[in-house]
Amino acid sequence: MKKAENLHQSVLLEETLQVLQPKKNEVFTDATLGMGGHTQAILEAGENVQVIGIDQDLEAIGYAKQRLERFGERFRVYHANFSEIKEVLREAGIEKVDGILADLGVSSLQFDSAERGFSFRFDAPLDMRMNADDETETAAELLENLKEEEIADIIYNYGEERASRKIARWIVDKRKRGEPVRTTKQLADLIERAIGRGKKDKIHPATRTFQALRIAVNRELDILEDFIRDAVDVLKKDGRLAVITFHSLEDRIVKQTFQKLSGKCFCPPRIPQCVCGAEKKIEILTRKPIAPNVRETEENPRARSAKLRACLKLD
Repeated sequence: MKKAENLHQSVLLEETLQVLQPKKNEVFTDATLGMGGHTQAILEAGENVQVIGIDQDLEAIGYAKQRLERFGERFRVYHANFSEIKEVLREAGIEKVDGILADLGVSSLQFDSAERGFSFRFDAPLDMRMNADDETETAAELLENLKEEEIADIIYNYGEERASRKIARWIVDKRKRGEPVRTTKQLADLIERAIGRGKKDKIHPATRTFQALRIAVNRELDILEDFIRDAVDVLKKDGRLAVITFHSLEDRIVKQTFQKLSGKCFCPPRIPQCVCGAEKKIEILTRKPIAPNVRETEENPRARSAKLRACLKLD
């Protein structure tokens, strides 16, 4: 097993530490442990700091355990989805924590593993499940079972792909001919043929569709607002929550949920009583999201779209 440090660069690491401000004897939750880069930095930041790690990827947990073994009982890890943060802390015997981090990006381990089907750089089964041991539908199964309109909606809503209808039609036409799309290369090639690729296009035309399918398979957006609310509930007074996103849909949900929890109402003006769930529980620490500096994006191009938002739990 290669060292995790050599496989993955933690995004916005210094900025995350500045937001979370780990201190002696404090307890943190890394709700998306990955290979443990952020957790390692938190554990090193203060004497006797503890971290409860959560991840749904058993392979990533294996790397993180190896990397963080030297911290002994100061680090514990649970195989779960970040949406299960309350259940995990209950199992760990912890009522409240001093800080929580959620890095919502796909780890390099997942993205660079050909067999996981996240990337069209490799020809592999079209899987895309964050938890490879889960029995939920793979991306290939979604494309084989959903109606053309449903596929188009996923690609448009989660990938913001303007050619979603045409891509969905090509996928379903191929399926009708007895040739369902089952590999990453098949899908990438189909999309490139369907919508073309200009000489000046910097990104592959399949990029947005792959993002959309990954989000749909893992229900990433469906659970995000509830996770943020649960995370705030399990923070101590003056505890801090930091969330790193990698595309506009995630960032919009984080921004709006923070605004609701800071007391901003999103209801139409004529409604006599707030029904959107606005309640002043937090203070927003990042009026604008924190982005990586030039040095980090040059060293790690995958960081270029990252945004960090943070909030402080009020009494």
